[in-house]
Amino acid sequence: MSEPKTGKPEVDQRTVKRAVIASAMGNATEWYDYGVFTSGAIATSIGTLFFPGEGNAVLKSLALLAVGFIVRPFGGAFFGPLGDKLGRQKVLALTILLMSGCTFLVGVLPTYSGAYSMGIAAPIAILLLRLVQGFSTGGEYGGAATFIAEYAPTKRRGFFGSFLEMGTLAGYVLGNAVVLITYLSLSTAQFDAWGWRIPFFIALPIGAIGLYLRSKLEDTPEFRRLEAAGEKSEKAPLKETIQHNWRMILNLIGIVLLLNIADYMLLTTMPTYFTDTLHIGDTESSLIIIGVEIVQFALLIPLGALSDRIGRKPLLLTAAIGFIVLSWPSIKLMQSGSLLWLIVGFLVVAILLALMLAVIGSTFPAMFPTRVRYGSFAIGYNISTSLFGGTCGVIVTALIGGTGNADWPAYYLMIAALIALIPIIKIPETARVPIEQIDTTDTGGKLAGASK
Repeated sequence: MSEPKTGKPEVDQRTVKRAVIASAMGNATEWYDYGVFTSGAIATSIGTLFFPGEGNAVLKSLALLAVGFIVRPFGGAFFGPLGDKLGRQKVLALTILLMSGCTFLVGVLPTYSGAYSMGIAAPIAILLLRLVQGFSTGGEYGGAATFIAEYAPTKRRGFFGSFLEMGTLAGYVLGNAVVLITYLSLSTAQFDAWGWRIPFFIALPIGAIGLYLRSKLEDTPEFRRLEAAGEKSEKAPLKETIQHNWRMILNLIGIVLLLNIADYMLLTTMPTYFTDTLHIGDTESSLIIIGVEIVQFALLIPLGALSDRIGRKPLLLTAAIGFIVLSWPSIKLMQSGSLLWLIVGFLVVAILLALMLAVIGSTFPAMFPTRVRYGSFAIGYNISTSLFGGTCGVIVTALIGGTGNADWPAYYLMIAALIALIPIIKIPETARVPIEQIDTTDTGGKLAGASK
């Protein structure tokens, strides 16, 4: 590699592609876990086998999933600044190992009762695994997005950034597909006895592939440039991150509020909404969700490339306004009793989400300067995800049960979109701005030292 005038190491396209794939694999590992955990069959099995007694088994499982989100901000505050100190690559190797390992271990845990059991220790053990999973996940997404953004060429940052969410959808679809295939291949008794463990086992080879790919890459050109210039912090810069970037972190929290409520609504709440509220079978529900996710999958790269030409903010604004206007009509279509209209309604909301997913990998890292990029991103993203994303399934399910009103998914989305509209308007447009020139510190959201 040669050093251009900017001091940033040049990177060939092959290395960029390898960096993108390695980053996306971590996201795939994270969302494979969610795809497995939130499928109707697994949610019922986990709730029944680890938390016996009265109460909704699915709601128990969703509550267990939400518990992991409590520690995500702590994981972000630990791993993010550490990534700004030690480098992105080292931290990302650790997070993917922890994530895939925890998912795998859920599959080998003894249950509360039965031949292979350990009583009250079973729910405690699965709770601890979810806490470790959540803590490590707190350091994953911000680092993976930063890794891609700092490797990608300026004019194609939107295009390459969109591949991060390809990992999300691929992992989620794979998780649902593995559960569906396992469920259909076994009798109900076999699935409940041991078959539910199979999808959790598969997380280990997925994580191993991601770990191998990440271990073969150097750290990002931008981090190496910072290190060579002597500008890298010698200590994990948590105080600096918060003190000088709190305004932009608040903007990030507001945008992620909508992103994650929409994301977790579609991917983790709607499966149980379809089965429990709309009374659609597990198989039909899984097939609908997988089909719609494939449509999203096909849209992400073209939308990411489009953002390189027209900017990120037009797509984010379209999504926010679309959620405000179209969420309620979409839910009513899903409730119509027609399978076709249900798919149409679900698809409308999924396309609006795709507009956001396509650009967040290029938008969020570019909101912060290199010195504190990983930490600022990880802290803001995980605070918002913990408060609003991880609790989405539990809150919406409880609201529907408590009020008897099945429209709560729409109301929740509309409120989130109204809130997110303000920070989307406030953030600067960073398309075509070189990542090394971005400095939003103490500017209240205006780019400092950057020119298009």
